[in-house]
Amino acid sequence: MNDLKKDILSLIEKYNDSKDESIFIPGESPVPVSGRVYDNSDVSMLIESALEFWLTTGRFNEEFESNLAKFLRTRKVLTVNSGSSANLLAFSSLKSHLIKNNIQDGDEVITVAAGFPTTVNPIIQNNCIPVFVDVELPGYNIDTKKIEAAITKKTKAIMIAHTLGNPFEVDEIQRICKENNLFLVEDCCDALGSEYNGVKVGSFGDVATLSFYPAHHITMGEGGAVFSSKHLMLKALESIRDWGRDCWCPPGKDNTCGVRFNWKLGDLPKGYDHKYIYSHLGYNLKITDMQAAVGLAQLGHLEEFISIRKRNFNLLKNGLSNLDEKIILPVPTQNSDPSWFGFPITLREQNIREKFINFLNEKKIGTRLIFAGNLVKQPYMKNLKFKVSGDLKNTDTIMNDSLWIGVYPGLNENMINHMIECIQDFFKGN
Repeated sequence: MNDLKKDILSLIEKYNDSKDESIFIPGESPVPVSGRVYDNSDVSMLIESALEFWLTTGRFNEEFESNLAKFLRTRKVLTVNSGSSANLLAFSSLKSHLIKNNIQDGDEVITVAAGFPTTVNPIIQNNCIPVFVDVELPGYNIDTKKIEAAITKKTKAIMIAHTLGNPFEVDEIQRICKENNLFLVEDCCDALGSEYNGVKVGSFGDVATLSFYPAHHITMGEGGAVFSSKHLMLKALESIRDWGRDCWCPPGKDNTCGVRFNWKLGDLPKGYDHKYIYSHLGYNLKITDMQAAVGLAQLGHLEEFISIRKRNFNLLKNGLSNLDEKIILPVPTQNSDPSWFGFPITLREQNIREKFINFLNEKKIGTRLIFAGNLVKQPYMKNLKFKVSGDLKNTDTIMNDSLWIGVYPGLNENMINHMIECIQDFFKGN
């Protein structure tokens, strides 16, 4: 059986090696903003897990969670089926009865409108009120000088992302949270490997999240993770992820506690099967072991991926530095070392973004807007409860005049140089 397995994996490698690598032709070949990057190791790991046919979470997931926790230097990582689910799970855990001074319905949570919807949606889904604060340019993160004006007696947390991989001002936000007894949720979905003061992001809040969608730093197709170093937080997270059950047995295992039929919880009769006792309002957000196998292989590339992202960002920054009067170039947060998700550009002249995007599209250069732009102006927010603290001037600037281009590791230096040349050409005539 092992010899047959080796033969199968060997054939998989030959199949992948037989694929022709495309040659980049400027103006004809596409330059995507993001995408999957993989090799034989990723495909072989996926096939190996498929041959085992353990469809739910299993040994590959255990190893992936363990190795990722070591990389992040956190106590424990729990995988979930998407980054959006990770954010839902992270915020829901703050309402757990296990958490001291837990969040209640109607509490307020400070966040930003210049971001991705699922950083904010869990606040609303948990019957709380998002309070939107403006962001700063050229960092694209929350303006820390405006946070304290947004705090009221009902404020219980701050939930924000490290935008496009650029860490927010951790020291100041930690100070504000400590002085006002606020929870901090770090959305690191765009920022795997980013550091602040030499420490990986996600280490500073009560709970943090990741996404493994193909656009992100590593991929398993769909998938995400939550992580924390706080014991009770992890207990709540695992329960809510796994249907809300009180039992902590992994799939396929029974009676880890040794007293499965000797529990007395709630109004259930003593001895009710612990596998069917539920202590939280929960979901089923687990991934398959095949997804985890891909993630495990991708971890082997992560350091290289991060290095290439940084290289591509720096090439773009240096290549466009003479255009500072035409565009706002991104600036890393002080004391940070971002693992960039993308390269944001804000046009100084208004009402030319559409022209700029169409020009880049003609040159086969992919672009994306900075997510929702201004969330409060999105159609789905029309009848929802939220508050705005102060104005959202920079948020509206991002909505109207900003976009981002790619730095992901599938882009080589020829592609980056093509982007620089095209952007330079555009502004020669504008």
